[in-house]
Amino acid sequence: MPEGDTVWRATKRLDQALAGKVLTKTDFRVPTLATTDLSGRTLVEVVPRGKHLLMRLSEGTTIHSHFRMEGSWHLYRPGEKWKGGPDFQVRAVLETDAWTAVGYRLPVLELVATSAEETVVGHLGPDLLSPSFDRTVALANLAADPERTISEALLDQRNLAGIGNFYRTEVCFLLGLHPWRPVSTVDLGAVVDLSRRLMKANLVHAAQVTTGVDRPGQRSWVFERPGKPCRRCRTPVLTAPIGEPPRARVSYWCPRCQPEN
Repeated sequence: MPEGDTVWRATKRLDQALAGKVLTKTDFRVPTLATTDLSGRTLVEVVPRGKHLLMRLSEGTTIHSHFRMEGSWHLYRPGEKWKGGPDFQVRAVLETDAWTAVGYRLPVLELVATSAEETVVGHLGPDLLSPSFDRTVALANLAADPERTISEALLDQRNLAGIGNFYRTEVCFLLGLHPWRPVSTVDLGAVVDLSRRLMKANLVHAAQVTTGVDRPGQRSWVFERPGKPCRRCRTPVLTAPIGEPPRARVSYWCPRCQPEN
């Protein structure tokens, strides 16, 4: 699932290309928006909120989308071949004179009044990548359920927004935290600060890197490395699901570097 830094980069590209431009054509390929025509409106700005993407238009309308597992927005010049997937996966097309934005496999795509954006993102905790990130609120949210595992607490977007399974896994490894450690036994300040630092460091390039080595197969410490030797101690990396369905996620950890007790 794309995490906050991926959404932030997509938002920046879309905003740079489309902000202040008039939509010359729109095509929504989801039943609820099939007859919607937003041509003639100006796209005012594109902003992220955690893993959510908000396109604010003139006349007080916002296009709200969420990538979940496979969604994405692509930008193309007029006449350029689209390469994001087959046509049946296209959910939205927004055209200006200079660019075409194509939304692929978007599981969430809806229109809301800009004044009512909180109805779709108001449940989110502080956004880790926001300049106005409220660390105090994020820490209080995480600490509110002291017996919850640190993994589940971090993945709960109501606590803090933007972090996903990749960063959660890597932060736990770097801080020596077993994935099932209760929140009450964790230095939450260190967790939040490291999560934010890693995510901000990856805003400058497309790859998500926590090891400092931006090469295929070397970018993560334990994430998606089951059975492979820990990069620190060579102990085989373990994996198991954590959390309750349907929100369970696959966890990866080193049993030596992240002891249970």
